[in-house]
Amino acid sequence: MKKIRFPHPLALLVGCVIVAAALTWLLPAGKFERREDPATGRSVVVPGTYSRVEPQPVGPFQAMVAIPKGIVDAASVIGLVFLIGGGFTVVERTGTFGRLVNGLARRLKGRGILVIPVASVAFSLGGIMMQMQEELIAFVPVLLLLVRQLGFTPVTAVAMSLGAAAVGAAFSPVNPFQVIIAQKVAQLPPASGLGFRLAFLLPALACWIWGTMRYARRNRIAPQEFPEDQRSGLDWRDLAVLFSILAAFGIYIYGAQALGWEFDELAALFFTVGLLAGLLRGLGVGGTAEAFADGFRSMAFAGLLIGFARAIYVVLNEGQIVDTIVQGMFTPIAGLPATFSAVGMMVTQAAIHLPVPSTSSQAVLTLPLLVPLSDLIGLSRQVTVLAYQYGAGLCEIVTPTNGALMAMLAAAGVRYEEWLKFVAPLYALLMALAVFGLVVAVAAGLR
Repeated sequence: MKKIRFPHPLALLVGCVIVAAALTWLLPAGKFERREDPATGRSVVVPGTYSRVEPQPVGPFQAMVAIPKGIVDAASVIGLVFLIGGGFTVVERTGTFGRLVNGLARRLKGRGILVIPVASVAFSLGGIMMQMQEELIAFVPVLLLLVRQLGFTPVTAVAMSLGAAAVGAAFSPVNPFQVIIAQKVAQLPPASGLGFRLAFLLPALACWIWGTMRYARRNRIAPQEFPEDQRSGLDWRDLAVLFSILAAFGIYIYGAQALGWEFDELAALFFTVGLLAGLLRGLGVGGTAEAFADGFRSMAFAGLLIGFARAIYVVLNEGQIVDTIVQGMFTPIAGLPATFSAVGMMVTQAAIHLPVPSTSSQAVLTLPLLVPLSDLIGLSRQVTVLAYQYGAGLCEIVTPTNGALMAMLAAAGVRYEEWLKFVAPLYALLMALAVFGLVVAVAAGLR
């Protein structure tokens, strides 16, 4: 049997752009009316207002123009990847990461597998609290150092970082960019249903960690040795650099929740961390600048993949078929019983996440349509939000239109089909858990 091999990530995403352009010629153009929602501060669709509009098919040249438009549209995310990548490269150049990982590997000699649950829980907290994904791309160099020292493959590095964060976000009770914004659209109290979501978050993370550890055990490689200058212990300057990284994340979490900070502020924080690390560890101005430049070069491809992925949505939006896709997918659900409707909503949300890879955008696009439908068929609004959260959130670990995933795989040197081979059974297991959660929620009358 011939082994399936996906195209290069760049070719895969350009192919998706071309397919999106072709769909604008095949599907009828249509739009919903929209209004400003005071609860979320975003534009949301008005149910029952879908109508056909003048076709706007996207030609071949327009499809190519959508690529730079996608890069511009994703500029803040790409800037974040560049600046965090540059800052982390400076820290790596100082040897701090190497000494940290070497010390950790020595202490875990013979028990390196324990790194996986510890790292997975730590990264999942980033997903649970802030839906971190793009921010994790810069961790690739230190993660690769760690897994290679312990004899694991790069797939393990991606799984216990971005994978764990995505699973945490999908089952999170407090993720502001997914569940909280969805609850606002559905006019539910923020963080309502917290206990129910926690009850399913824990087994979801347990499944993911078990699958990652199982894969790591079965795919060991020969451990790599560190250079001599990275075998010493951490000194006070290393500790100061590591503390500054933790402080940067802490400051950003506060700023995002209290001051409305976004990617630009986080990028500035880690640019500052890189400056401090380079000067504190003696790289000097020139050495620090060179390390930043090397970091920018190493993140260039990963950053551009995010822009190429965004171009897919740009094409569909310019062709005015995004609303058509949503209308066509949700219409058949209206005649199903409540439990089947909930499961159908989840599956449809997963499918819609391919052309609409932003979970927050998907919430304000789909939930204004589904909330009146759920009221009509007697389905709890909380269950409707759960269906959106599980369907869209879990799709983040498999869809090639997730720019953060494709960029993370590219930075770690993992082919997409290699990732799919690892993630497919876990995705199926987590989707089954999500279906069970929806069935329980409907039976229990979750509100």
